[in-house]
Amino acid sequence: MTTLPLVRPELRDFIQGFSMPSMNAERMAERRNMPLPAPEAEETPDLEVTERRIPGSAGGPDVRVLVFRPTNAKGPMPGILHIHGGGYIIGSPEASAPGNRQFASELGCVIVAPAYRLAPETPFPGPLEDCYAGLKWLHDNARELGVDPARIAIKGESAGGGLGAGLALLARDRGEVPVVFQCLTYPMIDDRPAAEPHPYVGEFIWDPDSNHFGWSSYLGREPGGDGVSPYAAPARAEDLKGLPPALIIAGTLDLFMEENLEYARRLTRAGVPVELQLYPGVYHGFGMAGDTEIARRYYRDCRDALASALRVG
Repeated sequence: MTTLPLVRPELRDFIQGFSMPSMNAERMAERRNMPLPAPEAEETPDLEVTERRIPGSAGGPDVRVLVFRPTNAKGPMPGILHIHGGGYIIGSPEASAPGNRQFASELGCVIVAPAYRLAPETPFPGPLEDCYAGLKWLHDNARELGVDPARIAIKGESAGGGLGAGLALLARDRGEVPVVFQCLTYPMIDDRPAAEPHPYVGEFIWDPDSNHFGWSSYLGREPGGDGVSPYAAPARAEDLKGLPPALIIAGTLDLFMEENLEYARRLTRAGVPVELQLYPGVYHGFGMAGDTEIARRYYRDCRDALASALRVG
């Protein structure tokens, strides 16, 4: 059975012509050297992009970050820590640069995007600690960066959304950096296999076999067992109280759809304000399809939620 008839018409041509076999060690190595489709960057003349190396946390190595900063700001700006996706095993902040340029320019905010270490070479907690180092550096160097330290958000997609959710938990528990919002796009947050697999999700881009490989790589062990940290798999967290408000976006054909819905439900039960956007006929990584109506809607949803949370305008 194929779920292609359920895909939004504007996304069908791309997915029919795009091949992404299930991930394994060999394909992971190939993908790391193969750029994924990405939208072209719009002109952003009033924006500077710099590369920095910042101290790692918990004795870890320095972390390379890209910093997107408007040059025409008139006062302290909001800050966003953006975490790229890639199943915990591939990806880079450069791949997300076009979107980060646009967000930084339109929202008038500083975006810091860490090149966190990838699994399996660096399993949990290394990648999360790299992201925490980026968040703490953004906060601690707010004056130099022109950032208001009381207006810092986290944003991420897929594994970046999973790291973002884990980072929100970690920041809450360490109490060093106040985070005002978490913008999570189809976050990868639960290593446990579904008790009853959904019949209509996970055919495209990121399937169950890729998911098993990604989680095995990140955890350094077989996923689904006992003793997995909630900072690694945020769906396992028992206490979600005190987390920042969230926007969670998922597609009805995305492998992570049900775990995302459940996380949103549990956040509301913990008293956390949540906006949930569920896009019908949308598969994982739909943004790679290019300039489509649903991609434009997605950008507006994220931009508007961030603007409200960061008190922009």
